[in-house]
Amino acid sequence: MFDPTNVRQRAFALLLVMPLFFASNIVIGRAAADTVEPWTLAFLRWLVALLILLPFALPGLKAHGRDIVRNWDLIGVMGLLGMWFCGAGVYFALRYTSATNGTLIYTSSPVLILVLEWLFRGRAIGRREAIGIVLAILGVVAIVVKGSLAQLFALRFNAGDVIFAIAALSWAVYSVLLKRSTLSAVPTMSLFAALAFAGVVTLAPFTLVEIAETGHFPASLDAWLSIFGLASISSVLAFYCFQLGVAVVGPSTAGLFMYLLPPYGVLMAVVFLGEELHGYHFAGFLLIMAGLLLATAPAALWRRVAAMLPPSLAHALPGRARAAAE
Repeated sequence: MFDPTNVRQRAFALLLVMPLFFASNIVIGRAAADTVEPWTLAFLRWLVALLILLPFALPGLKAHGRDIVRNWDLIGVMGLLGMWFCGAGVYFALRYTSATNGTLIYTSSPVLILVLEWLFRGRAIGRREAIGIVLAILGVVAIVVKGSLAQLFALRFNAGDVIFAIAALSWAVYSVLLKRSTLSAVPTMSLFAALAFAGVVTLAPFTLVEIAETGHFPASLDAWLSIFGLASISSVLAFYCFQLGVAVVGPSTAGLFMYLLPPYGVLMAVVFLGEELHGYHFAGFLLIMAGLLLATAPAALWRRVAAMLPPSLAHALPGRARAAAE
């Protein structure tokens, strides 16, 4: 049963809805990109997000100002990775490639996070987790290629896909850096505000050049409503849930929930764009959820499940769960 006072359970609940907030970036961002230039859109998105965060983050910023200043080089790099590459970079990429290609490439970030943690932190990848990752990847592929092998083989990659690949790697590095011990003393909301400020700083020069060259600046109400939606939902809610998840369960586990981006994106397309659901959507979603459960469920849960099964069935369960039944 869900216990809202349990920190880990609350973190997992937030991680479940986090990809829905990130998926909103595709729906809202694509609408905004028609009237707002990429650098300007990313800059205003994070500037508005920073203004939303400041009233809540200010006490923590004052209390941990020295920690933030001491780690400003690291925070600046993370602002570049999380808000520059994964902000304006994504909006540029969508000009040259399809959302299908972008989704397929971007959801490789959980695997990249695991690889980075394995390379630089010596994190072991268990058999149960590896099987869960494979199932989740198969679910993502099933959705983005519409259950058709012909569609998979017909995918063509271009400059936009390369930008998406860089963004996926940037997100993986950003996620791993979030767990640096030097940042652990700073409250999640205050750290997020500092990162948003770093993003605004790194985006500002490019935005000024873009405005000077194009002469475009958002003036319509629709454009500003889109920017506010990106700032409040795709930025504040999405990043806060992710960063809280990283702080509680670690970047590898939190990153696995990014596999939910395709099914949530499909759901938003059905609700807001009138698209239809198909069998491959349900098949992909079931594979993704099975993979997430297999990769993230605690060993104690598997031991309880194994204890209720006959020994012959318990042998099919992974690792410690099988031992619990024997």
